[in-house]
Parts: sequence; structure tokens; C-alpha cells
Amino acid sequence: MRARPPLAAAAAAACRAPLRLLRTGLAAAMSAARPLKSVDYEVFGRVQGVCFRMYTEDEAKKIGVVGWVKNTSKGTVTGQVQGPEEKVNSISRVFCGVGRMSWLSKVGSPSSRIDRTNFSNEKTISKVEYSNFSIRY
Repeated sequence: MRARPPLAAAAAAACRAPLRLLRTGLAAAMSAARPLKSVDYEVFGRVQGVCFRMYTEDEAKKIGVVGWVKNTSKGTVTGQVQGPEEKVNSISRVFCGVGRMSWLSKVGSPSSRIDRTNFSNEKTISKVEYSNFSIRY
């Protein structure tokens, strides 16, 4: 049997990686990656009654982070995001208007308007607390 060249072996392993992620789940895959980060956020503006939470959930899942989002009684949207530090940082940049399509700073759900976003409780964590990103009620 002929040995595979190193590049071919690496390519074959990379093709199997998504299957391993599906078997172990997103949270388990994130727990294995280092470093992990958690941050709370609150979004101000016209963010209720405009499908903002559903849009946030969809975008978070596309980026590959876990956590939650919910409306507050004071008309804002609040939540927590956890995951690999670089992905959580990309959310922060996006909230603040620098990043992929200005998600959640200038481009939220179609009828939303974001005035500002506050971040708090930013910390490094050893494992994620959630298995997905969800809407809370």
C-alpha cells in the first residue's frame, strides 16, 4: 500500500473535520477551542417589534457562537454571547459598526434602528454554558 503524501493526508483529515463537529455538537467543539470568551450586551434603539431577536439568532448561528437574546421591559434587547474569542470579538466589532456588514449596529432586522450597544461582564471562560443560540421570552 502506497503512503499518502502529507498534503493529501491533511486534506482528507480536513474533509472529516465537519463530520466530527456534527457528532460532538457545537458546544463541545467550542469547549475544545481556546480561548473562549463570554460577553453580555444590551442594544438600544428601535429593536422591539421588528424581528430583531430572530435576526440576531440567525446571525449568531451563522457566525458560530452560542448564547441568548431577549426583549426587556424598557424597550431594549439584551443577551449574552459565548464562543471562541475571535468570533465573540467579531460580534463586538459588528455591534459597534466595524465588521461584517455592520451587523447589529447599522444593519439589524429590516425595520430596526440601533442607537447604541453596551457591552458588560466580558470575561474568559473555560467552557461555554449553552448548546446553541436561542431567543428567551
